[in-house]
Amino acid sequence: MSFIAQSLIRWHPLHGRHDLPWQRSRDAYAIWLSEIMLQQTQVSTVIPYYVRFMQTFPAIDSLAQAHLDDVLTLWSGLGYYSRARNLHLTAQRIVHEHHGRFPESRETIQQLPGIGRSTAAAIAVFAFGQREAILDGNVKRIFARFFGIEGYPGQPKIQNLLWQKAELSLPADHRGDNIETYTQALMDLGAVICTRDKPQCGICPLQPQCIAWQQQRTTQLPTAKPRKPLPRKETVLLLLQYQQRLLLKKRPAPGIWGGLWCPPEMEIGADVMDYCHRQWGFAVRPPVELPAFDHQFTHFKLRIHPQLLHVVSDNSITSPDYVWLKPAEAIVQGIPAPVRALLKRNFLQNYTPSSSLIEQYG
Repeated sequence: MSFIAQSLIRWHPLHGRHDLPWQRSRDAYAIWLSEIMLQQTQVSTVIPYYVRFMQTFPAIDSLAQAHLDDVLTLWSGLGYYSRARNLHLTAQRIVHEHHGRFPESRETIQQLPGIGRSTAAAIAVFAFGQREAILDGNVKRIFARFFGIEGYPGQPKIQNLLWQKAELSLPADHRGDNIETYTQALMDLGAVICTRDKPQCGICPLQPQCIAWQQQRTTQLPTAKPRKPLPRKETVLLLLQYQQRLLLKKRPAPGIWGGLWCPPEMEIGADVMDYCHRQWGFAVRPPVELPAFDHQFTHFKLRIHPQLLHVVSDNSITSPDYVWLKPAEAIVQGIPAPVRALLKRNFLQNYTPSSSLIEQYG
């Protein structure tokens, strides 16, 4: 058995994490849900979302039968909303194409929407005890440091080398729960010991053979991604208010905040009152400009300019992509986190939604 596998299998029973809500389960659905939520999201943030999601959709068939709006509402605030859309789509495919049974092989799992090689491997390991290698961001960092691998891990050449190391480091067999223990230990080591900043090398079980530690290069490995300045974009967010209700529009599924409800947008610099008349036939009072704020996405920064407009006449929009809601109703819908913060800040300070609203609107 490799030094890495042997060391981690010994280390994990005493020092690993054992009380996460998705552990000690062979339920492929629960494991899949946790793995998707944990992509680019910290455990402490995921846990309450995971618990609520499992309470609402306890099995694949209940998720497959749900309306996408309800799924996005539960996901609201967790970010990277394509994950929620892919969860819903994958649940439907499993029900229709796999008779409701989660596929067991890593190769088949990997063909499902939103599931990459490492996530598929983790599901195969924890749900079915299969011998598969994982390589998420934390594990890339561990192997880059341990083997002294230079180069940005996102480059194909470096990533292929890391996959080779991941495969070679696997436990030699399936005796006991070796593969599950080893895989969970890798995840835990990257999350709590071999961290990006200030790694705790003094208590790391891999320290004796770690090249980065031997060469005092833990701050240099893995090689950072070449940084380019993030492009900046601007938009006007129209808070159209009529009879104490706000107009929300469902955003198209592809793209930023896809499938979520959001106040309508308008290009910066356009005439707001003329735009509202041409777009919806509304007569509006002069806008009240609210403080602008920034929101950062993965690939760009967005400067948002909210404008509050009181609608004098409503032409009764009948499109299902639009809805008028009171602010208290809107914030419990599937809306983007910065929009929820905007509504609370300007309409609902010190507001906590009642249980009846949560039951009625999700």
